[in-house]
Amino acid sequence: MPAYLIIHAERRREDTLIEDPDLTVEFTDGWVLFRDRDLIKPHRVVLAIPAAQVARVERVDENRVPQDQTPTLHKE
Repeated sequence: MPAYLIIHAERRREDTLIEDPDLTVEFTDGWVLFRDRDLIKPHRVVLAIPAAQVARVERVDENRVPQDQTPTLHKE
């Protein structure tokens, strides 16, 4: 299930986790928009945050496969 951790620019330790099976994120016109693919109202905005208030957005799905899957060499 798509899940995003919103790291706020100024409010420390008050980060927000948002998750939904049909959730998408879009960065546009100074806003971070979270959309839900609803059958009645396709691509409706469920949460909008001014980009200036967001330090970063991280996708944190539980079943997400890491990008880099190369083995790490260990020195002994």
